[in-house]
Amino acid sequence: MRVAKWGNSLAIRIPKDVAQALKLEEGSEIEVVAMENGLGIARPLSQSEAMERIRKLAKPLPADWKFDREEAYAR
Repeated sequence: MRVAKWGNSLAIRIPKDVAQALKLEEGSEIEVVAMENGLGIARPLSQSEAMERIRKLAKPLPADWKFDREEAYAR
């Protein structure tokens, strides 16, 4: 890719296959992060996508489990 001037900023084009993989379209918001070996590009998750990922992380608690505030805050 080649860096181009766009007003007072610099710009790059996102290749079609990358845009498709990230499900980007005109007007999409992305995050660009400077990394040691280049740039990282990420599409922020929608609220429903984030909630779905959180649900997948949930593990059932044992039936006899009970929250103990003193144990939780013990130092």
